[in-house]
Amino acid sequence: MKIALLGYGKMGKAIETVAVDRGHEIVLKIDITNLADCTKENLQQADVAIEFTGPHTAYDNICSCIDAGVPVVSGSTGWLNDLKNVQDKCIQKNGALLYASNFSIGVNLFFELNQHLAKLMSHYPFYDVSIEEIHHTEKKDAPSGTAITLAEQILQINHHKKNWVNQPDTLPTELAIISKRIDPAPGTHTVKYSSVIDDIEITHTAHNRTGFATGAVLAAEFLQNKIGIFSMKEVLGL
Repeated sequence: MKIALLGYGKMGKAIETVAVDRGHEIVLKIDITNLADCTKENLQQADVAIEFTGPHTAYDNICSCIDAGVPVVSGSTGWLNDLKNVQDKCIQKNGALLYASNFSIGVNLFFELNQHLAKLMSHYPFYDVSIEEIHHTEKKDAPSGTAITLAEQILQINHHKKNWVNQPDTLPTELAIISKRIDPAPGTHTVKYSSVIDDIEITHTAHNRTGFATGAVLAAEFLQNKIGIFSMKEVLGL
């Protein structure tokens, strides 16, 4: 499979290593030094594009892939106000898009566990729920996309909470997400249910970027030759 990498920072390089090890070819690498090379013609050399950039460039990058007729896997966060527009464009163009806030296999299993625990805990409102996420100081957005996914899963089930806030909660209806930036942490997420009696916690801790990179390549393999909008649930059969 031929892959275009949009974003060639630490994550892009980790994806390249995994992809090459799995027998794929990187035919295009785009970073801040060669943005002019992200043309329709260059993108069309690839079977799939993998996009890991930032909140200010992700939307345009994904649209460029859809316009070029190239399936695109995106892991950029901080741009989700435009997600519906991208999905509509993908449908109109008969394109293929797979977005995930986190491509780690472990994190996606953690999402499933979070939903199950939220269902159990919804019967016991005397437990208050909060989320903590820790990332390296180079992370550009807060809270993390993974923390937002965890929070939105809880809000769909726990009707005592109405919205999430990126600070300690001041109202009982608020779900607090506490963001910490500490080097060299690649990513730790904890969901905590607290009462005066006891606490219940689930935590996922990433040790390196390999898990994220592997999941992104698996997503690209899944997306090749497909049309539509997908998620990691389909990739992992969850």
